[in-house]
Amino acid sequence: MAPKTRTYPSMSRREVEGLIADGRMVFILDQYVIKADAWAPYHPGGDKAIRHMIGRDATDEVTALHSREAREKMNRYRIGKFEGRWANFIPPIQGGKFRRLSEAAGLDDEVDCPTTSAASNASSSDSGSRPPSPVFDEAVDATLRKRHAPVASSAESVCSASSVEPAEDGGMSFLNTITHEKTALDLEKYPPIDPATQDNIVSKYRELHQRVKDEGLYQCNYLDYGIECFRYSLLAITSFLFLRWGWYATSAAFLGALWHQLVFTAHDAGHMGITHGFHTDSVIGIIIADFLGGLSLGWWKRNHNVHHVVTNAPEHDPDIEHMPFMAVSHRLLQSLRSTYYDHVMEYDAVAKIFLRIQHYSYYVLLSFGRINLYRLSWTYLILGQRSPKRAGLVAPLP
Repeated sequence: MAPKTRTYPSMSRREVEGLIADGRMVFILDQYVIKADAWAPYHPGGDKAIRHMIGRDATDEVTALHSREAREKMNRYRIGKFEGRWANFIPPIQGGKFRRLSEAAGLDDEVDCPTTSAASNASSSDSGSRPPSPVFDEAVDATLRKRHAPVASSAESVCSASSVEPAEDGGMSFLNTITHEKTALDLEKYPPIDPATQDNIVSKYRELHQRVKDEGLYQCNYLDYGIECFRYSLLAITSFLFLRWGWYATSAAFLGALWHQLVFTAHDAGHMGITHGFHTDSVIGIIIADFLGGLSLGWWKRNHNVHHVVTNAPEHDPDIEHMPFMAVSHRLLQSLRSTYYDHVMEYDAVAKIFLRIQHYSYYVLLSFGRINLYRLSWTYLILGQRSPKRAGLVAPLP
């Protein structure tokens, strides 16, 4: 007897918005609404990555970063199905506003929001990965209205539920003007962000992904890893020998080279790119990162997965948040709240001093970078940021 196929209720975008307003962690996966509240605290990549997907179509992100078994487990948490093309909300962690179902009952709950940004309104695999910006997305909208069809003002008033209020200028008008110009150039240079074009990009991306998979290009070449292991062993033995001979600086140089090379394999293991098995690759990553490198693989996964979901967003991506010592965006030249660290990155007197010399101090700061990684690893442990079921991934041994 064939297993019974479960039928899920059809859900509207407005109903999903209501769930998010009630504090539920829901996202779209293969046209189904997934409720992640029960398992988000146990997510191996941390809950922050999931929070950046709330209200969004996460199909391609989930497919790229999870095994088939993990995706099948997610299917158990389906609560409904959405028909048609999903228009992404801005997640609450990024400043999105949401209405409860009891609010604004007289409004048309199926009005699509006008384009807020390349990342917020297109589907999950949009070519642009920049998250919504409260500083210059308003200018992007103006540019788009010139290039494409005008947007009705009535729709704009309805969609405050998924938009971020523009930030005040704060004396940044000159830099913002430059950013507006570069954004306009990008909009002219790259494919437009209208639904039809973006759907075509998503389709081509999925075709490419399937082709790479079919041709076996995702499979690891273990012969090459054998060569890597030989190189690691040679560096380790050389470092040990110089240590025994009392050549401490030379020994340290080879030890540093060993750590430097090991991070590539640790990175692959953290992405399950070696055996594609979560437990096996996690053990490999633990041996390299925790026991040989003295860092926490669990911290790295939590940090790195957020980096991949909101790449190079100054307020969201921890990989570019180095205030007060370095700034990679003019948006950091004013106090900006980090959604990853949950604190304000102050643009204060100390930051003004360090940022003036960051092009000279970069390599000096880099020499102390490992100490900062130790700090982040231990902070991850002490503050209890790890998943309760991932104790083996987190113990650093400096």
